[in-house]
Amino acid sequence: MAHEVKEICDLGVQVAIVVGGGNFFRGTRQKELAIDRATGDYMGMLATVINGLAMLDALEKAGCHTRLLSAIEMHQVAEPFIRRRATRHLEKGRVVIFAAGTGNPYFSTDTAAALRAMEIKAQVILKATRVDGVYDADPEKVKGAKKFETITYLDVLQKGLSVMDATAISLCMDNQMPIVVFNMTVPGNLKRVVLGERVGSVVTMA
Repeated sequence: MAHEVKEICDLGVQVAIVVGGGNFFRGTRQKELAIDRATGDYMGMLATVINGLAMLDALEKAGCHTRLLSAIEMHQVAEPFIRRRATRHLEKGRVVIFAAGTGNPYFSTDTAAALRAMEIKAQVILKATRVDGVYDADPEKVKGAKKFETITYLDVLQKGLSVMDATAISLCMDNQMPIVVFNMTVPGNLKRVVLGERVGSVVTMA
């Protein structure tokens, strides 16, 4: 993945990455252990910092100047998230990794991605997944699931499609932030998306 990012950095594209890991202590596992929801969410945020450090190391080894910014302050391992500092890093050609979500429980990594995209005035959100777009059902489980080349934010919400959570989709809709959902496991896909090729699915206003 780091080499895929390096390819688009070499094109002069400014890249910010929101890393996941928030499912670490959510859902049924959390209930079995009787962990409070807010506590479980904070544990998930810390997991994204671990993943962010791994991503930073891989990107640096691939030749990308990288900075890790955390919404939860931990000065020994990451810079605190400051919007203007993040923008300045991007202007200097550095890859910026956003970790620890929004720093608040009850908000997902999807919402963090949407929020950070607005804050840095990104042109688009690229949602990297294991499938090649948005479908009306899980294509890994449902044979013959229909793929949408383009779909509106409202349709995603009304159909309950698992593109991003409802808060993130609503935030993108309110700010007209396009989302491209594509398969990151296919080599070269990230570069194809950046170059404007028809890859995956696009979520837009209309």
